[in-house]
Amino acid sequence: MQDIRARARAIRLAIFDVDGVLTDGTLSFTGAGEEVKSFNVLDGHGMRLLRAGGVELAIITSRASRAVAQRMAQLGVGLVRMGAEDKLAAFDELLARAGFAAAEASFLGDDLQDVPVMRRCGLAAAVPNAPAAVRRHAHYVTRARGGGGAAREFCELILHAQGALRARLAAFGA
Repeated sequence: MQDIRARARAIRLAIFDVDGVLTDGTLSFTGAGEEVKSFNVLDGHGMRLLRAGGVELAIITSRASRAVAQRMAQLGVGLVRMGAEDKLAAFDELLARAGFAAAEASFLGDDLQDVPVMRRCGLAAAVPNAPAAVRRHAHYVTRARGGGGAAREFCELILHAQGALRARLAAFGA
């Protein structure tokens, strides 16, 4: 746990996958073929807390979706990379755009296409229902499942390691 805390203290950019991390991974479509996604409000609030604590937020997802664009706009996530077939290239682009080193970035993923980013970032995390081949590359595996509080848990882990969680909670009288 000491290693995880040390890694989390250095984080300035938190990057999230979407399907299976910010959602439960279910793909739903309307009769007209439009994709519908369900996001957990606890995860969204955790991301807002992390941003308020001074950590920049980003997503890298292999799918493009209007629902994702809309939700990220609501959360104030400015670094959005959708349709990323090569997530490592997207990671490098985000780092260059934001001006951070790989060691200052975290990534929360759930599947094989996330492994190259997980191997390169400073703090890699996976959801518990990720395949074993993915979890093996994680410094931290959340207790909560993707779409069910995993992002919130990860955000609070970073805030706690940086000594900012108590102040963020106190802002709400908690």
